[in-house]
Amino acid sequence: MKVSHEVPRCLLTLSPEINDYEYILPHLLNQDKEYLAYYREAKAKGRYIIMDNSLHELGEAYDFDRLKYWVNELEPDEFMVPDVWMDCHQTAAQAKYWLQFDFPTKTKKIAVIQGKDKNDAYLCAGLLKELGYDKLCVSYGATWYNNFFPHTNVDMGKALGRVRFVQGLLNLNHLKDVKFHLLGCSIPQEFGWYDNHPRIESIDTSNPVMAALDGIKYNNNGLNYKPNANMNDHFDMMFDELDYDLVKYNTSKFKQINNI
Repeated sequence: MKVSHEVPRCLLTLSPEINDYEYILPHLLNQDKEYLAYYREAKAKGRYIIMDNSLHELGEAYDFDRLKYWVNELEPDEFMVPDVWMDCHQTAAQAKYWLQFDFPTKTKKIAVIQGKDKNDAYLCAGLLKELGYDKLCVSYGATWYNNFFPHTNVDMGKALGRVRFVQGLLNLNHLKDVKFHLLGCSIPQEFGWYDNHPRIESIDTSNPVMAALDGIKYNNNGLNYKPNANMNDHFDMMFDELDYDLVKYNTSKFKQINNI
């Protein structure tokens, strides 16, 4: 299970030390010259790169023409084709639409499972597999996770809801050859509950970094709530505004907690 933590601009050079691969938010490539320069250099150094479509940050996938441009320019190893939040059929339609584009040979197209409830999401996974996608992404934030696994702690329930959903995906025979990427998390110890399943290839989460920005130190079990900080508000922060040692501690503890 490979992990990557998004960091503020001032910590980009820390990425190779704490991350198994690079994770690009494409809308920032047009907005920030330093961000672009870092990922050009990472590409030149042969770092493995997964490119998101920025739906989580923008509320909708980034501009299609710019996405096509940056995929061809940076040739990421994996690219998440645009999806539509909690909408199975629009997501499947987008996934089909993006199959028409020829991208660099080394770039693998992957797709995000979406749905208004668990049945809709399972249907979406099946539709994406039928389209030919053999690696699927599972978001942490679907509201129906809390109905799927009710819990007095909403963040815990959301994490346990995704665990239950992913276990279902792993047990479906028609998805037996599909690999998975887990997008974000509510609580960091969730990833340990997958017991390093070999079909969960990669995860990304800024949780340990955001916890550090909130001044929160992981305990031996992680956290039972999601930090308030988010990358949209902290990307431009200066190095002297954060506790660098706490960032390094939390990212190291994250791997220890999850046995990664």
